Amino acid sequence: MLSLTKSPAWSGMVRKTKKIFKWFLFLVVLLAGIFVYWKYFYTYSEGYRAGLLQKFSNKGVFFKTYEGELILSSVSTNKEVAIASEKFHFTVTNKTLVRQFDTLQGEMVIVHYREMNSPVFWRGDSPYLVDSVKVKR
Repeated sequence: MLSLTKSPAWSGMVRKTKKIFKWFLFLVVLLAGIFVYWKYFYTYSEGYRAGLLQKFSNKGVFFKTYEGELILSSVSTNKEVAIASEKFHFTVTNKTLVRQFDTLQGEMVIVHYREMNSPVFWRGDSPYLVDSVKVKR
């Protein structure tokens, strides 16, 4: 005959399954949080770059960000003309630095940057985030 009450063994198995599922869900959420932090917010490296500030602009469709470009010269002549150079693309998130960069185009500058593992779309196109600038003398 079919009984309407559940057996204690069945209730124990359901409780144990729910407990395992809750722990599994907790671990998945924890690992996803760690991955997102490591991928987008962890500082991979930081340092300084010196070069000619060639470009600084405010761009983007939905999220306007400030993007810049330094020309890093590895070899120069005696007239301060770069022979061999590469470009360093960066993003500025600090609004007080934006005013400084606007006035420094065409100048030799030294910037301090933090490199993230990957860029986040609302923070800019580059994984390099510049947080200070000085004019190179």
